[in-house]
Amino acid sequence: MLPEQKNICGLLLAGGQSRRMGGGDKCLMTLGGKTLLQRIVDTAMPQVGPLVLNTNSDPALFGAYELPVAPDVIDGFAGPLAGVLTGLEWAQANAPECDWVASFACDAPFAPADLVARLVAAVMDQDADMACANSGGRDHPVFALWPVRLADDLRKAVVNEELRKVDVWTGRYKIARVEFDAGQGDPFFNVNRPEDLEAAAALLGNA
Repeated sequence: MLPEQKNICGLLLAGGQSRRMGGGDKCLMTLGGKTLLQRIVDTAMPQVGPLVLNTNSDPALFGAYELPVAPDVIDGFAGPLAGVLTGLEWAQANAPECDWVASFACDAPFAPADLVARLVAAVMDQDADMACANSGGRDHPVFALWPVRLADDLRKAVVNEELRKVDVWTGRYKIARVEFDAGQGDPFFNVNRPEDLEAAAALLGNA
């Protein structure tokens, strides 16, 4: 763990309903002998300090991972912003040494091992409020670095304004975008449908 990452809380986002996968806990599906969740845990853990799992499922399902589990602090499956808010407020309450939260989607098995370091560098270099990953000309707002200091602002946006679109909220701040090479395959390839899991298995085999 790099020194500048000790005050960064890792947030694993698995709070969705996985409708396109047919429901259930998509992150517990297996790819190459490991669950999708284990793969993102292995990627995220060396990059951050404390690590928390955001899910609205029964915490007992995730006991083997020995991670704190935080359900959405907003009812009604309010989307990724609710997950980010959950992470920011969890850090405030449980990891006061953390000034930042780095979020990872649990359905992206090939996420970069240098994600957090590059997001941190971009925030510092550009004097930005936050940072998100980009590949192939597309933003990946669930792979991002968020300041804990904006937790109250985000709560007001999600609760009072009923805001649900990530880019609408991030558009209010200075955001750094960090481009990752997708030439050898998109590192943010995500598993949404059964056929995506098959494609991921093929990619893993080719690697």
